[in-house]
Amino acid sequence: MRAGWIRLWQWTACGGIGLSLYAGWLTFDDIRDRASSERDISAACDRLVSAAAVMDLQGGMVRAKGSDYDEFRLDVGELPGSCTVYKVPGPGKTTGLFTLAVRGSDTSEPLHWIGDDNDLEPFRDSRGSQKSDVTAIADRRPEPRPIGDGTLGRYGNWYTTIRAECGPGSRATAPKLLNVTARADYEDVSSADRERLAHIARSATEELTDRIGCQSQLPALPDHQLASVPSDLRPAQATDGSCRWFARHIEERGQGRLPDRALAAPALDASPIESCLLAVSPDQVGRIADGLHDDEHDYARSALTHSPWWLRTVSYFGAEARTVGYDVLGGEDKIITAGTAGHASGAWWASSICDGKPALHTLSSSYTYDNVLGPRTLSALFRAYVDDITKRRGCTHVTYPDTKDFRAPLSTTPY
Repeated sequence: MRAGWIRLWQWTACGGIGLSLYAGWLTFDDIRDRASSERDISAACDRLVSAAAVMDLQGGMVRAKGSDYDEFRLDVGELPGSCTVYKVPGPGKTTGLFTLAVRGSDTSEPLHWIGDDNDLEPFRDSRGSQKSDVTAIADRRPEPRPIGDGTLGRYGNWYTTIRAECGPGSRATAPKLLNVTARADYEDVSSADRERLAHIARSATEELTDRIGCQSQLPALPDHQLASVPSDLRPAQATDGSCRWFARHIEERGQGRLPDRALAAPALDASPIESCLLAVSPDQVGRIADGLHDDEHDYARSALTHSPWWLRTVSYFGAEARTVGYDVLGGEDKIITAGTAGHASGAWWASSICDGKPALHTLSSSYTYDNVLGPRTLSALFRAYVDDITKRRGCTHVTYPDTKDFRAPLSTTPY
């Protein structure tokens, strides 16, 4: 009996040792795979990112890989560019994880876009769905929030963009302005991952500016956690922040056919970009439709489904003002010249001088909505916006577009 217990104990001990060795082998294998993944990520992003920080996204992982395609692998010597990283949950399987994008101002393509281009659409396409209120939530493109006072950059719930101005002493080949964006390529980004993205983007910008000879002093990230970015639109008459001017405008001039919803961002005088999103609710679409001609009712029907009515105002200050453009259908993209004013492709712009630097004030309109509003309404609205922000920022030399620049709509009924 005693010999049997001894044999049982020996087998158990041997089994335990075997399991321990197997577990140790698995642990070593995981460590080896993670180290290999980190090397691949570093190579794909040209050593700009902390590969360990990227691997800690989405709860942490053992295996990830950079894209196999050259167009999604970054080369600091050939900017603009980007790198894409994939999570590897199993053999032969990949899912989106992370993208780092680097863009500079000295390219033929704008850093910032305005107008009625579909890529600027703030609301998800509701065709084929049961979505009954398409403008309730800016679920595709909510307004970004400034990081700190905004000079460091801005962020959304799934990305952070760090900006760096290359000042005196910079290498001749360095751009005047850099934008470095770290983006999560998966849903439900946690607050912890939002913080990681901010740190990844800022450290990548520091490394990049050092390597390309860009003399720039980056502010520190805020000590407090970056709050989630709201996407729900609120009643326009009660809006504040970057949309406060609009609440005053409809109080003074009346609602008419103007938007009744707004999504504001903090209005910070140091921020180089300030935006406000305005949109029309289904109830307001119905009221507007009652005043449209019969041949214009298709506009209202489309506004309830796949072509919602919205406006967005954005002002760009300093270096940002020289990097704004619009898409030309069938032609080359256009970068707006500082100091000019005009209208094209659903975009309106005016210029001013703020703190001795150029500023550009813009209004973008969704397709067909400018036809519903009419030139008199748009002109008055845009002037109210420009008057407000230039007065608040102490800007001078304001240049407005001529009224004739506003495209003649199909409906010119005043509000």
